[in-house]
Amino acid sequence: MEIIEFTPTPDQFAYTFGGVAPVMRIAPGTALRLWSQDAFNFALRSTSDRSSEKVDLRFVNPQTGPFYVEGAEPGDTLVIHIVELTPARNFGASAAIPFFGGLTSTPATAMLQEALPDTTWIYEVDTARQTVGFQAQYSDFEVALPINTMLGTVGVAPAGGEVRSSLVPERFGGNMDSPEVRAGTTIYLGVNVDGALFSLGDGHYRQGEGESCGTAVEGAMNSLIIVDLIKGHAPAWPRFEDDAHWMAVGSARPLEDSWRIGNVEMVRWLGELYGLHTMDAYQLLSQVALSPIANVVDANYSVVVKAPKGILPQALAFDGLHANLRERARGLL
Repeated sequence: MEIIEFTPTPDQFAYTFGGVAPVMRIAPGTALRLWSQDAFNFALRSTSDRSSEKVDLRFVNPQTGPFYVEGAEPGDTLVIHIVELTPARNFGASAAIPFFGGLTSTPATAMLQEALPDTTWIYEVDTARQTVGFQAQYSDFEVALPINTMLGTVGVAPAGGEVRSSLVPERFGGNMDSPEVRAGTTIYLGVNVDGALFSLGDGHYRQGEGESCGTAVEGAMNSLIIVDLIKGHAPAWPRFEDDAHWMAVGSARPLEDSWRIGNVEMVRWLGELYGLHTMDAYQLLSQVALSPIANVVDANYSVVVKAPKGILPQALAFDGLHANLRERARGLL
C-alpha cells in the first residue's frame, strides 16, 4: 500500500472544523503519514515560558487537514484507523493556564478566586526508554512516565454549514481528548458534507483520563493512518473500536449528559451487533460498561463508554472492518 506524506506549512493549519478548503483529495483505502503541530503552536519551549505571555489563543490547537475523501456523502461513515503515532519532537510541554482547567475558576464556573499560578512543565522525551520525564516546578521531585501517544483531536466537518472551533468536541468528533485515540484504534465518524473533510491534530505524548489541569504532554506528532469509507450506516456520535472494546463517545455539558450520550450510542451499537431490543441492550450495557472520562476541561466535556469484547459473544462491527484494517496496518510497519 502506498503511503502519501503531508506536512502542512503554518499557513495551512486549520483552526476550525468546517469552513476550510481541503488541502488534498484522497481515495478510500489511502494510507497517510501526517505531521501535526502541538496544541500550543510551539509557543511553550521552556519552563520560563508563561502561557499568558506566549500562547496566542487565536491560534491554538492547529489541525492538519482537512482532507476530502472521494465518494464520501452525508449519511456515510468515515473510517480512520490509527496505525502509528510517534513523537516528532524531543520534548513535550504542559501548562496550568490561568482560569482554565478542571480544578480552578473559569469564565463558565465563576468564583471569587484568583487564577492558579501560570506554570509550564517541560517533559523530555527519552526514545530509548520510551518515557517522558516529569520534573516538579515547586520541589526537586521527578519521575519518568511511559510514553502513551494519542491524538486529542480528530473530526469531520459539522452538519448544516456550521464552523466549529478545533477546541470543541461534539458529534462530529473534534477535541475529544480521549486516550483511546491511539495506535490500534479504529474511529468511525458520521459524514455530514461531501468529502467528509476530516482533520486531525493535538498530539499528546501522554494524558491521564479527564485531562484534569486542562493540558496533556503536548507535542508535535507523526501520525500514520489508513482512511476508509463505509457507504451509509453513519453513527449519530463517534464510535471507536480496538481489539478489546467497542466504544462510543458523548460530548456535552454538563458531564452527565456526555455520559448519557455515550451510553445511548452504545445501546444502539449493541442492538446492531446482536439484534437486541433497546431494553435488552440497555440492561446488558448496564452490567458490562466501562465509562472513563476523556476530558472535563474543554468547551464540551467528553465521556467514553466501553463494552468489553472479551465477555460478550463474538460479533463483527461493520463486517469486521477493524480486523481487516489491523491486517493492512501490519503491512505498513
